[in-house]
Amino acid sequence: MKSGLTSHTVLKQLAGGIALAFILSGCTTGKATTEAPLPVEQAQLTAPPLVPPPISRKGPAKVVVDLEMVEQEMRLSDGVTYEFWTFGGTVPGSFIRIREGDTVEFHLKNRHDSHVAHNIDLHAVTGTGGGAEATFTLPGHKTQFTFKALNPGLYVYHCAMAPVGMHIANGMYGLILVEPEEGLPPVDREYYVMQGDFYTEGGYGEPGLQPFSLEKAVDEHPTYVVFNGSEGALTGDGALTADAGDKVRLFVGNGGPNLVSSFHVIGEIFDRVFYEGGSKYQENVQTTLIPAGGAAMVEFTTDVPGNFILVDHSIFRTFNKGALGILSVDGEVKPEIYTGQQFSGEYPEAEAGDQ
Repeated sequence: MKSGLTSHTVLKQLAGGIALAFILSGCTTGKATTEAPLPVEQAQLTAPPLVPPPISRKGPAKVVVDLEMVEQEMRLSDGVTYEFWTFGGTVPGSFIRIREGDTVEFHLKNRHDSHVAHNIDLHAVTGTGGGAEATFTLPGHKTQFTFKALNPGLYVYHCAMAPVGMHIANGMYGLILVEPEEGLPPVDREYYVMQGDFYTEGGYGEPGLQPFSLEKAVDEHPTYVVFNGSEGALTGDGALTADAGDKVRLFVGNGGPNLVSSFHVIGEIFDRVFYEGGSKYQENVQTTLIPAGGAAMVEFTTDVPGNFILVDHSIFRTFNKGALGILSVDGEVKPEIYTGQQFSGEYPEAEAGDQ
């Protein structure tokens, strides 16, 4: 050889190079190393206003989510029904709770008696259409795709089948929470509240089954603006409850499809607002804006008992379109914080010459 290297030396160098390649690739025994398989668990889904329990595990898992799309007539207001399109049979759809780093195997089913195809766009997904492209699901069919939860936060999901606005306006939206790796700080109560605007052919309160009005939806003139799918869903027996001294966390979403929500709880101040569903928070907030297709986490302590009213502070929506809920708090009165009414009586007219 011109280089002066013997064939024995060349073979030794080749062998060394091959060994180095195996070392660099993590393969010193001729077998590729593989990561241990993730534990597999079934996602616990809840209907609003309930929330699945916090995630206690310390590492990622493969989480299997089974969600069925259901079209059914349900109450919109007293004496008023509507043909809702839903994820899981409720408006908003089932609450999904996972952890940062989880691998999510998503199974979507469209019930046999559905009239149209549906899909799902999860704002927590990094990938084409947020999953919408992978989940075109005809009636009586099911689809599946997998994604990794890369970013913690509170995210909206919704149907993205054309016409997208109509599918959302019929109730096809919900929330998915991706807990950060370290988890969320513990609280006493967690609830799921989501605002939506609805467009019916008949006017507000007009009885019977009301069809969807495309004209009103395009003009952005909703007949109803409600929490959790119907007027009064969070009042009476459906009111949220807490005890004085509880720390409360509300996962609040806005399905839209059109209106921005000015979310406020009358008689409370939000200790923290994780605005737009992200990781940053603002403190001591009175009212927070939640965009259509957006969310926020609000936390506060129920210092005193009473009925605290959840509203959209675009206030005519509350008292004339239905955006009203109640958080009923039990406990002992604390006059050092709030006395209630202390006096009621006639205010006499000023005498002549009085200033």
